This record gives sequence, C-alpha cells and structure tokens, in this order.
Amino acid sequence: MPKLGMEPIRRRALIEAAVEAIGDRGGLDVTMGQIARRAGVSPALAHHYFGAKEQLFLATMRHLLGQFGRAVSMALAPEHDPRRRLSLIVAESFAPAQFAPATVSAWLAFYVHAQNEQGARRLLRVYARRLHSNLVHDLRHLAGAEAARIAEGVAALIDGLYIRRALAVDATAPAHAPETAIALVEDYLDTQLARSRT
Repeated sequence: MPKLGMEPIRRRALIEAAVEAIGDRGGLDVTMGQIARRAGVSPALAHHYFGAKEQLFLATMRHLLGQFGRAVSMALAPEHDPRRRLSLIVAESFAPAQFAPATVSAWLAFYVHAQNEQGARRLLRVYARRLHSNLVHDLRHLAGAEAARIAEGVAALIDGLYIRRALAVDATAPAHAPETAIALVEDYLDTQLARSRT
C-alpha cells in the first residue's frame, strides 16, 4: 500500500479543523490562523494548501458531501430492491454521523453561505441533484411517471426535517429523534407510492 505524503494528511487535518472551528463558532466567522492552529500547522501552510479561506470552506463542504455520498453508496451497494433502497437513502440522511454537533453547525453555516457565494451554491446544487437522482433511480421502478414528483417531496422532507432537528433547542426530544424524521419520510413515501398505483 503506497504511503501518503504529508500534503494530503495536512489538507485533511485542516478540513477537519475547519469543521471543528465552524462548529465552535456556530458560523464561518473563523480565520485561517485559528483553523491552522487547531490543525497543528502554520497559517502560511494553510494558505499554501488552500489559498484563500473561501477555498478551504469549499474543500470542507466537498469533504462533508463526499462523506455522505460514500455512506449512501456503501449502504446501497448490496441492496437491489427499489423500496428498500429508498429506505436506506432516508436512513443515511438521518444517520448519527450527520448529527455530530460540529457537522450540523458546518452544514447550517454552508446553507446560509450559499445564499451569497457561487461556489457554495454550486456544491449544494450538486448535493440536491445527486439526492434527486438517487431517489428517482429507484422510484421509477415503483411509481413510473410520478418518480420525479415524489423524489422532490422526499428530498424536501429530508432537508427540512434535518434543519428542523438541527435547530431544535432539545434535539433529544422525541419529536426531533432521527426515528421520528425517518418515520415521517417513510409515511410520505408509502402514501405517494400507493397513490401512484391507483
């Protein structure tokens, strides 16, 4: 197995430090120096690897999207039943890793940041397109021409329930439990699939 050079290790450390720093601050009001110190490297090295702070933020978004994408791919790989695959996508959307405090803070900050920054907006569009595509792929087998419409509703529920739970004062309350969110999306899916068959 080839050895990793220091650059990918340091880049990864800076990205992880950015997630932690954003989580602590509750937003993107962090400096490259603060992130670099957290990662155990100099600010000059952080600038060398990423250039401006915005590039580090975008790399951090790509990292979070990549983690989620890999988790979904791994969950779907052994499963071939379309309905069960849809349930796996929903379950991964509310998996514990998605609700680590620093990850939640980073996602919320990036959603806000995307309102005014093209690169962040583009990455969120990539996420939305991938989620829609994954849902439509399996919904076509179950709902035919209604697949795109149902996928839009499922994606809206996933994003809305994620944000609602992330912003909850008491995220451990039953109303905000991942199981509750999953059950709501599953109920919507069952209702829409039954309707598409009538």
